[in-house]
Amino acid sequence: MTERPPAAIPVLRDYQREAGRAIIDSVRQRRGDSITVEVARQGGKNELSAQVELTLLVLAAARGLEAVKCAPTLRPQLQISIRRLWRCVTAWRLGADARIHDAEIAIGGSRIHFLSAERNANVVGHTASLLLEADEAQDIDIDKFDREFRPMAAASNATTVYYGTAWDDRGLLERAKQANLEAGRRDGRRRHFEYDWQRIARCNPAYGAFVERERLRLGETHPLFLTQYCLKPIAGGGRLFSAAQRAQLEGNHDRRHAPASGETYVAGLDLAGGDDDADAGARATPGRDATVLTIGRLAYPEAGALVAEPRVEIVEHYAWTGEPHELLLPRLADLLRDVWRTAAVAVDATGIGETAARLLAASLRSARVDALKFSAESKSRLGFALIAAVNGGRLKMYAGDGSPEQREFWLQAERARVAYRANRTMNFFVDPADGHDDYLVSAALLVHASKDRQRRLATGRVRA
Repeated sequence: MTERPPAAIPVLRDYQREAGRAIIDSVRQRRGDSITVEVARQGGKNELSAQVELTLLVLAAARGLEAVKCAPTLRPQLQISIRRLWRCVTAWRLGADARIHDAEIAIGGSRIHFLSAERNANVVGHTASLLLEADEAQDIDIDKFDREFRPMAAASNATTVYYGTAWDDRGLLERAKQANLEAGRRDGRRRHFEYDWQRIARCNPAYGAFVERERLRLGETHPLFLTQYCLKPIAGGGRLFSAAQRAQLEGNHDRRHAPASGETYVAGLDLAGGDDDADAGARATPGRDATVLTIGRLAYPEAGALVAEPRVEIVEHYAWTGEPHELLLPRLADLLRDVWRTAAVAVDATGIGETAARLLAASLRSARVDALKFSAESKSRLGFALIAAVNGGRLKMYAGDGSPEQREFWLQAERARVAYRANRTMNFFVDPADGHDDYLVSAALLVHASKDRQRRLATGRVRA
């Protein structure tokens, strides 16, 4: 080998070096520490991990030791880690002593294995005599890790490092973090390293500018902003909207029963009879008995605004209970195509809604129809987008008119609950004992329909 990276890792930023030195010291002194490293999203966590791995593999090249790195998935998470480490290896020009094969990189006689922590992955038999790493540890199943990965460090009392960002308060990363904080209070030795977006922005102003825009877009109380950038874990569940968020959802515009000239309208359609139990065991509201159509007017921001998405003003609600789809479809098509002339419609196409969504798409012709089949992932995306629109002041409900539709909308908004799950997903619902969530789901679909509806600028030529 012609060059060897020093243990100080000079290529990293100061906050990365701080955590890197702690990991390397624990390995070299054979302390067998548990170390947790939380870094805000895109803040350099993977580069830190790769440089630490490279340094330790070089230092142990003649000793034939093995490291193990696990992540929630092989593709893409572990593949990204493999490519990043190999780029570091080639940058140091380690020659023939460095080898890569499938999910393994070796330097001299030592090597690191990249193993999936998916529940059905067979990983038993590996040993982590040098180092055990858990990347995106907040998304790794605790039972899987404790049963199959943690024992890999036992024979040599290897150091274990948990990397990730915050999520809920019940995951693997949060458990290790709290244990490390308690150990530090007892003996004064630091085992937890945490760098939120503001700490990273001091080293990278461009990163800070990006996150500031995300704070405006999502709202600083949005679960993804709190966890991914502020590194604050969220409780496992609770109310979807706080009182402050519901107040922000209130608009001062009037309800409309017909469109105004020159305005752009979009719609969210929640069809009765769809299965919104997005995953087994989720506390969703089964068997909704109403079809709800929500119409929204797009109010575009000023040119050059930091957030380009338009504000969506709910201007009308339609609800039908017990109406068969085949009788409703002609009326829905007329409302969307000929009355409101909607530019985009998002439809719950789960279950029997799939056929209705397809027929509507054929009938509306010029309007964009997004047919969404609800799953754990798709409903989670809808929920996060709904929260972002409320937090950012981009979704407004018409002023109180005393109508049954207005009362039901606010009832559902107040009673709506949220459950946060692994892999940074969530489910929003109204408990069946408290009523239905059809207005709420229709509003989420409305927000989805407004996506990518930036203002279209007129173009043309000026005649002399």
